[in-house]
Amino acid sequence: MATSSANFLQLVSSPAKFRLFMLAKLPMAYLAGLRIKAVSPDHAAVTISYKYLNKNPFNSIYFACLSMAAELSTGVLCMMHVYKSNPSVSMLVVNLEADFTKKAVGKITFSCHDGQMIQEAADRTKQTGEGVTFTATSIGIDEKGDQVAAFRFTWSMKAKNKRQV
Repeated sequence: MATSSANFLQLVSSPAKFRLFMLAKLPMAYLAGLRIKAVSPDHAAVTISYKYLNKNPFNSIYFACLSMAAELSTGVLCMMHVYKSNPSVSMLVVNLEADFTKKAVGKITFSCHDGQMIQEAADRTKQTGEGVTFTATSIGIDEKGDQVAAFRFTWSMKAKNKRQV
């Protein structure tokens, strides 16, 4: 594993440091109560629990909060594979598709197992300088082991050009 990826893993593995990051950069995710359960170069899992700030009128977790948790499970893998890279890489969600299969109550865990594909996309844009798009999937599972949602995020990555002085 690259040193930058290992450094990134150390940062997100610290609950205090990651909460400060979310408060500064992702305040809605902080308020919704997102937590990183696990992260490795190949896999990431993010949890969200039903609570007052993320509920909807139907007594379940609001779909936008579910989307945040699912996106973070794919986004943290993207961030890890481009963290302090040379050249630096920009990343952006360009499409989202979702299927909701069960009411989301209790604690929901969103898992993405597309780390290898994400790393390959990051490596490709760093080598070629061309934009790369890929679709990462995140599956939400409740405490009983039932799937509540599946999200597919299409990400775009592009290595930034170095400015010539």
